[in-house]
Amino acid sequence: MDPDRPLVDRTLAGDPHAFAELVERHRDVVFRVAARVVGREAAQDVSQDAFLRAFHRLHRFRGDAPFRSWLLQIAHHAAVDAATRRTPIPVEDPAGERPDPDTRKLPADRLEERERRERLEDKLTHLRPPHRAVLVLRDLEGLSYEEIAVVTETPLGTVKGRLHRARSELIDLLRANTYDWELPAR
Repeated sequence: MDPDRPLVDRTLAGDPHAFAELVERHRDVVFRVAARVVGREAAQDVSQDAFLRAFHRLHRFRGDAPFRSWLLQIAHHAAVDAATRRTPIPVEDPAGERPDPDTRKLPADRLEERERRERLEDKLTHLRPPHRAVLVLRDLEGLSYEEIAVVTETPLGTVKGRLHRARSELIDLLRANTYDWELPAR
């Protein structure tokens, strides 16, 4: 049972507060997906566009997949559309820098980790948007292959192929600077 279905039904029945709750539930993941495709600066606009599109298309939601997957599909399309219109910008976590679980680390170590995350975000921007999207959805957001296929409206085999190519491209980009990543040469 989709936990969002009652809120969808209430929204369709005219309850605007129900859609506000859906936005609240999914705002962060929509923002993260958008940010990793178009960059932090444009992610807020893309997120708002995605929620607006979802609201106006809610009557088309059939419930074949969870609402979250349907919404991320809309967010993905909005982000890819925006990415094709402009060059992506590296992003940070939407909530700012992630808190360090090991507070005993030296400030220099925390700085080095933050710089590595920033360089990784920069490397992600060099991937083609379809590859970047599946990589973000799978490896950063934890969606299953099937969910990614629904979100991106692509066959399961295509999702797996794009993810394989995206990981390979990212590894090649990271190998270009083995000092940062300590990856063995091929």
